[in-house]
Amino acid sequence: MVVSRETTQAKLKVQIEAASRHKPSQHYTAADRYEEWAEKLPDHTALIWQGRKISYSELNASANQVAHLVLAKGLGRGDVAALIMENRPEFFFTWLGLAKAGVTIALINYQISGTALAHAIKTTGCKAVFAGSECLTHLTSISDFKFGLPIYVIQDGEHLVDVDIAQDIITDITQELSTHANSNPSEEIRLGLTAGDNLFFMFTSGTTGFPKAARMSHMRWLNTGEGMSALEGITKDDVFYCFLPLFHGAALQSLTSTAAAQGATILLRRKFSASNFVPDVRTHGVTAFQYVGEVCRYLMTIEMIEPVTTLRVAVGAGLGVDIWEPFQSRFKIDQIFEGWGATEANCGITNVDNKVGAVGRIPFKEMSNVRLVRYDIDTDQHIRNPDGTLIECEINETGEAIAMILDLLDSGAGHFEGYTDHEATEAKILRNVFQEGDAWFRSGDLLRRDANDYYYFIDRVGDTFRWKSENVSTQEVGTVLADFPDTLMVNCYGVKVPKHEGRAGMAALVLSDPSKFNPKEFYSFAMDRLPEYAVPLFLRLSPEPQLTATFKLRKVDLKRQGYSAELVSDPLYVRDNKAETFHPLSDATLEGVGLLPFQPDE
Repeated sequence: MVVSRETTQAKLKVQIEAASRHKPSQHYTAADRYEEWAEKLPDHTALIWQGRKISYSELNASANQVAHLVLAKGLGRGDVAALIMENRPEFFFTWLGLAKAGVTIALINYQISGTALAHAIKTTGCKAVFAGSECLTHLTSISDFKFGLPIYVIQDGEHLVDVDIAQDIITDITQELSTHANSNPSEEIRLGLTAGDNLFFMFTSGTTGFPKAARMSHMRWLNTGEGMSALEGITKDDVFYCFLPLFHGAALQSLTSTAAAQGATILLRRKFSASNFVPDVRTHGVTAFQYVGEVCRYLMTIEMIEPVTTLRVAVGAGLGVDIWEPFQSRFKIDQIFEGWGATEANCGITNVDNKVGAVGRIPFKEMSNVRLVRYDIDTDQHIRNPDGTLIECEINETGEAIAMILDLLDSGAGHFEGYTDHEATEAKILRNVFQEGDAWFRSGDLLRRDANDYYYFIDRVGDTFRWKSENVSTQEVGTVLADFPDTLMVNCYGVKVPKHEGRAGMAALVLSDPSKFNPKEFYSFAMDRLPEYAVPLFLRLSPEPQLTATFKLRKVDLKRQGYSAELVSDPLYVRDNKAETFHPLSDATLEGVGLLPFQPDE
C-alpha cells in the first residue's frame, strides 16, 4: 500500500518540529532532563534490572553520588572521561553522573582490547577511565596500560575482582561512592555548559584505520528523543526493552533519549537473549524495543506457545524484507519504524508508513537535505559531470546518500558535529557538490529511491561492511591479521551470506608456505586480537596478491566470487566457533555451522 505524500509529510512534520526543539545555545542539558523527572515523577520507574525497579529519584540520587565523586577527583566541565562497562544500572549512574559534572563521556566498546582499546582511550583525550570490574581484564590487556590515567573501578555483583594488582593506578570506588552526597550538584558546576557542547564521544568505524570518535552534543541527544517520542506516541507509561549494548548509538542515543523524553521506563538486560525475549516482554509489559536486523531474525526462531500482546512499537534498522511481515505479525507489533542514519550523520530517514523494506520516505525532496548521487562501486568513486559536479540519481537508481551540511543560526538542523579528529571530519565532507561553496556529509551508504519516494538501503561503499550490527573496517582487520606468522599479505572484504543481514568478513591470505597453514592457530590468533564480529567468517588462501593496475588490493572480483567453491579454485575455509578452528569449506562444513552455500549475484 502506498500512503499519500501529504499523509507521510504530516507525520514527519510532527517529528521534525519536535526534533528541532532544543538549541545549541540553551543551558538545559541531558543532566537537567533527569533532574526534572526526579522532581516531577520521583516514584515512577526509570529502570528495571533483574526484577529490581529503580525510580527516577533513585536513578538521579545514584548519579549524583557519581557526580560528587567525579568532582572530588578533580574532573569537571570540559574534561573527558572514558566509560567501559557492560549493560547494568551502574552504567546509567556513571554516564549521567559524569554529565552532571559537565564531563564528556567517551563510550568504549567493551568487546575491544589491546591496541584498539588503547587507541580509543588516547584519541579522545581522556583524563580518567571509569570501568566495570567485568571489563578490567580488557584494560590490563593493554601493554602500556600504565598510561598515566587513573582507572576507577565499579564492581559488578556478578564479576567481583580484586583490584589490588595495580593499586597505584586502579582504584575500586564502589564503596567510596556511598560516602558522597546524593543531592543534585550545585547549578554553578555546569555554569557555561550549553546543549551544543559534547555529551558523548561514540566510536564509529570508518573506511580506514581504527574506529573514530564521533561527537554527540547534549542538543542532539535531547532532540533525538523529542523527535522519536513524538513520532512513536510515547508516554510515561511505555516500557522500553534495552538489550543492545549501551555504548552503541541505537541503545544510548536513540532508545534511552526517547524514553527519557517522556519519563518512560527502560527494562535493561545485560545482553540480548532470544530465549528470554518473550518472558521479559510478558512479565514487564514491554511496549517498545530497539532492534537491529539480525535480532529480528533470531527472534523468528524461538518457540512461542502464547502470543505477546503488549508490543506496540519496534524501532531499528536492517529488518530483512523476507521476515518483515512474518515478524510483525508474530509479535503483533502495531508499527515498525525502520530507519536509516548513522551515529555521526547530520540526517536520517524514518519509515513512518509501515512500507515493507523501506528505510523511509522523503515525499517532498526540497524539504530535506538528503540526496542520492551516482557512485561507481567498481572504482569506488563518484560519477561526475564534465565540470566536476556530482550527478543526482534517477528513480530506481542506486547511489550514495549524502546530506547538505547546514550551519543555521542557533539550530542543530543539518549540522555535522564531526569527530574528535579534524582530518577524519574533513574526510567525510564533500565540497562543491552541486554548486560552488556547498558542503555535504558523505554517508558511505548506497540507497535506492522508488517512484513513490520511498528509500531502500542497498549496501555500504568502500572498505567498511556491516556484520552483527557492527561496522567493520577491513583495513583494521587486515592490519591485525597481517601479523600472523608467515603472512605476506591480507585482503579483507565483506561477502553476502544467504538469510543473513549485512556482509560477513572474508580474508584472502597470501602465505609464504600455504601447506603449513594451521587453521586452529589462526583462529586463536584472530580471536585474541579482534572482537568476534570482526574475525573473518571465511578464509581464502591465495597463491599471490590480487592487485589493480595501480597496485591497490582488488576487492570487487573477490566479493563477487565470495566463498563459492565453483567460482574459487583457491582453498577455502569456514569458521567454526564451537570447534575453535577453521574447517575446509564444503557443503557439510557450511551446514555444520548453520550457513548456506554462496549465491552469486545475478
